[in-house]
Amino acid sequence: MRAMPLHPIDKMLADALPSGTLFSVGGRVRDELRLGEGSEPKDFDYVVTGLSFAQIRDRLAPIGRIDLVGESFAVLKFTLAGQSVDIAPPRRERSTGIGHRAFDIESGPDVSLEEDLGRRDFRMNAIARALPEGRLVDPFAGAADIEARRIDILWPGAFREDPLRLLRAAQFAARFEFSVSAETRSAMREAAPLVASVSAERVMDELQKLLGLAAKPSSGLRLLEETGILAVLLPEVMEGRNVEQNEWHAYDVLDHNLATLDAVPPGDIVLRLAALLHDVGKPRTKDGPHFYRHEQVGGDLVRAIMQRLRFSGDATDEVEALVRNHMYVADPQLSEAALRRFIRRIGAARLQRQFALRAADIVGSGLPKRDGSNERFEERIWAEMKKKPALGVGDLAIGGEEIIAEMRARGLVNAAFRGDKRVGAALAVLLEKVTERPEHNERGSLLTLLGEYLASSEPESDSECFT
Repeated sequence: MRAMPLHPIDKMLADALPSGTLFSVGGRVRDELRLGEGSEPKDFDYVVTGLSFAQIRDRLAPIGRIDLVGESFAVLKFTLAGQSVDIAPPRRERSTGIGHRAFDIESGPDVSLEEDLGRRDFRMNAIARALPEGRLVDPFAGAADIEARRIDILWPGAFREDPLRLLRAAQFAARFEFSVSAETRSAMREAAPLVASVSAERVMDELQKLLGLAAKPSSGLRLLEETGILAVLLPEVMEGRNVEQNEWHAYDVLDHNLATLDAVPPGDIVLRLAALLHDVGKPRTKDGPHFYRHEQVGGDLVRAIMQRLRFSGDATDEVEALVRNHMYVADPQLSEAALRRFIRRIGAARLQRQFALRAADIVGSGLPKRDGSNERFEERIWAEMKKKPALGVGDLAIGGEEIIAEMRARGLVNAAFRGDKRVGAALAVLLEKVTERPEHNERGSLLTLLGEYLASSEPESDSECFT
């Protein structure tokens, strides 16, 4: 097997350490074997044998910055020329409980490289490459698994020792399009309840990798479903299994959500989450062939799910909005004013994703597309966007200061008035008038409309105060 080219940092470390002690480990070695020459390393993890932690630190201190990652794990974060890598002596560990941190750890020159590799999750990840010569150290036949495109655990208790590995198996299977061995699948089923012990942040991290990077993420989720893990992690999603739909869908709710997910290209985790969850409200709203207000029930569920999994507030808001609005009516015959109201309701920045979700939803139905109304509607929306319509009060030709000045001039407030909800109400009314007739978005016209509004008997009510 031909050695992979050295990265500059490989050579610098090899020059600083005794010959035969430096090994590249982890995902980098796996991906070199999986992808071949020319693959660009993403992670740089090294094991140094035969030296104590202090000896490694002393050897590297003269050539770069060293930070201690964790005293218990004895890992050095080594930074050279702006690049940081992890370096550690070999270690062996013994699980002392459930959870990613519950381990007794020994490390140092008395631990062999083979023992270090043997504590890892899958055979394909238990491979090292000696640097600088490039020799593979593969005591568990991981290279054969990679060649066979197979994921196999190193020992039957691997998932009980660290339940996070259940999610790693699924995201690796989806991302790499690898199969999972029968033994691994059986061990996943046995350990499935333990996934509840994994922290929400770690669950989120693995889901992001699965949903964000896999060409066909449904394969990973189906593995989680078949092994009982999805029911623990996302019971709301599992509710869609065997919930039949109407004549416009070929699949039950769960399979439809997964097909919609696969119809979204990789790269946009927000859009993929929205695709997976867009019909999550259907099982709780089923009324014969109908699912009344399922998008609103789904929006509530989305917020609860994403908060439970510790997604950011921005991502949660965005996915919730996409789900709540995914049942919009795409009528190409709408008036221009109605198109502008649609843009305001969805949000200009969200239009692209909202339309992409609709396109994926149609593909995910499993049936031929009915007509081109969605495309014609979208064309009209984009044509309207080119006109740069006023979509918020900030786009109006006058603002709060002018409204306050007019209110003072009419004696509606005193000179100390600095604004309250009446100002916002006036701006909302003016925005609605401009949405109806964009030519009103001119200072003089808006001041005239404002005067009519303020002169009405109930200036706080709504746009009907205008005559």
